[in-house]
Amino acid sequence: MDIVTLGELLIDMFPAELGKGLTEVSAFRPKPGGAPANVAVAAKRLGAETAFIGKVGDEAFGHYLVDVLKAEGVETRGVRLDPDVRTTIAFIAMPDPNHAEFIFYRNPGADHMLRADELDRDLLASTQAFHFGSLSLNHEPSRSATFEAAQIARRAGALVSFDVNYRPALWSSPAEAYAVTMEMVPQVDLVKVNEVEVALLSGVEAVEQTPEALGEAARKVLALGPQACIVTLGPNGSYFEVAAGGGYVPGFKVQTVDAVGCGDAFVSGLLTRLVRGGDWHTRLTPETLREALRYANAVGALTSLTQGVIPALPYAQQVEEFLAARPGA
Repeated sequence: MDIVTLGELLIDMFPAELGKGLTEVSAFRPKPGGAPANVAVAAKRLGAETAFIGKVGDEAFGHYLVDVLKAEGVETRGVRLDPDVRTTIAFIAMPDPNHAEFIFYRNPGADHMLRADELDRDLLASTQAFHFGSLSLNHEPSRSATFEAAQIARRAGALVSFDVNYRPALWSSPAEAYAVTMEMVPQVDLVKVNEVEVALLSGVEAVEQTPEALGEAARKVLALGPQACIVTLGPNGSYFEVAAGGGYVPGFKVQTVDAVGCGDAFVSGLLTRLVRGGDWHTRLTPETLREALRYANAVGALTSLTQGVIPALPYAQQVEEFLAARPGA
């Protein structure tokens, strides 16, 4: 297996109109979502073999979501159905194309109920990369399951990738979020953050979008243990830092319709380039990461052109054509 992801598989309720807040939208449309599930689907469309581990409710939405993953070619043997807890639902509004408002309906959600003893350990021990985000860390038993999964994958030699994806409303307090995140960061190889999250992890009050400021903050994150720190900058591109150096990779100018899920698409492009191009241990270099981030930026840009995440995710040929048309970008 190239990439295994773990975490939330849920229903995203997308707004009928853009440019309005949550309380102003006239209607919502259900679409499949969940950041780690999005990464699994996106990477599959880019040519990687992928699997998803998580839990959904044993009801209509849960079965629908599993069917969506199967139809996309994602391995679902690691998905568990819970008869006692419902599938999580997230309501989304887009006041503008690059910013979203979220409300998650969990009491708790099925994704939070994944236990360590329910993990598909064979999948975790046989994958080249394992990816997860922070939403499975803000509640037990999924928190313990996520820590256990990361340890299994890392012991087996996988690239362990962590998207901090900090959403304050989903944590009991900022202090808990910081403590759990800081406990996880030393246990991963690659950490993906935005400019707000890199400031939080590095202890810097604010980080400007300049190579100098991003590099200083990212190096402080590397000092915590990871081998690579990747900073996404929305439409402005991305930045990377590894022991041998760092660099800024510009984004692509496109007419954004909906930026929800672009970060997940970016991660899929990055991981696909790292694990399908050879031994990932030898590919965390400035040269390789510069090319991988350019590819990942393109995957994210293409995803922004259509509303909804999974329906918007591009296929490998679309990305190659997009990049071929912009050789000097």
